[in-house]
Amino acid sequence: MSAPVSRWTPADLDRPAPPDVALPVLDAAAAPRTLPGWDLWDPAPVRTPAGGPARIDGGELWQALSAPAAGDPGARHDTARLRLLAGAPGAWRDLGPLLPDGASLGSREWAASLVLDDERGTLDVLYTAAGGRDGTLPRFTQRIVATSARAVRTGDGGLRLTDWTPHREVLGADGVLYDRTDTDDGEPGFITAFRDPFPFRDPADGREWLLFAASAAGSASTFNGAVGLAAATGDGGYRLAPPLLRADGVTTELERPHVVVHGGRHHLFISTQARTFAPGVTGPTGLYGFVAPALTGPYRPLNGSGLVLRNPPAEPYQAYSWLVLPDLRVAAFVDMHSLGGRTPDDVTAAGPETARRHFGGTLAPFVRLRIDGDRAGPAGPA
Repeated sequence: MSAPVSRWTPADLDRPAPPDVALPVLDAAAAPRTLPGWDLWDPAPVRTPAGGPARIDGGELWQALSAPAAGDPGARHDTARLRLLAGAPGAWRDLGPLLPDGASLGSREWAASLVLDDERGTLDVLYTAAGGRDGTLPRFTQRIVATSARAVRTGDGGLRLTDWTPHREVLGADGVLYDRTDTDDGEPGFITAFRDPFPFRDPADGREWLLFAASAAGSASTFNGAVGLAAATGDGGYRLAPPLLRADGVTTELERPHVVVHGGRHHLFISTQARTFAPGVTGPTGLYGFVAPALTGPYRPLNGSGLVLRNPPAEPYQAYSWLVLPDLRVAAFVDMHSLGGRTPDDVTAAGPETARRHFGGTLAPFVRLRIDGDRAGPAGPA
């Protein structure tokens, strides 16, 4: 790859964003719990080999991270498991845990990418294994693991998964391009990243790639978020390549990176939180985007600063983990809502019951994204 690594800089964040990128304040009643008894976050469609959402029994097949809806919602990451659901907003059905009990290579499962291939009758899974199943690995070690199952559609609109292949690590940080994640302690938002796999077949040339959230090695700043890239090797593996985007001195996290090709150009999207920006750099929790003539860049920030969607100033923590679909629908989950000027730390300090009352743990209403050249923003409900 000869293209230089694209950079997101503090100067980009100094550029004013358009005033119309803020989402409306969410009425909690408008986003009832998607699956009773379960917290859900980081939602994503199960995709077809062509990249669109897979459909099942007249609806769409989705996946999300899940944990029982009890106690401190901030602890959900420590017990997270991938879960399948099917249907549509207001009519979701729980299809249960994705992976069999005890199958994961980690102590918990973080964000994943799933591809349902009806022609082959398989479900291919790339997921983030965090920690070690046997307790021997550092708690925040992250690596990308592959497995697949035979997938059979059932008569009741479900999906039966059998004959799982052995789970195998296909990608980990090398310490040269990407910082290693071998730490036992960390604070959410500030741990080294190697997670959130997103396989992408480039329509420009048919080549297959894997994007992931990473931390750039060799940075002069501890705020060294990056969008990692790896090239498919043709044998089910991947070879690390230089990052698509570096954010040295900007933020610790460029989470859930993904690419949408629209109007003949490649649009790279990430989510990040206000609290993860470097000292002296300010930006709201939101969806940020970049545009390039090719997958490998060069990328420039949409709207000048990169900000595409943000939470409303009155409720700056109400949603997170945005994901743009090929049809420009945008998914997210309801995070901390109805705070009325308080911060998540304020309600957490008041105790688990208070935090629980303000945590959504459910899919947010879909919105529609508009893209017009180098400008982008919300276009209303989807």
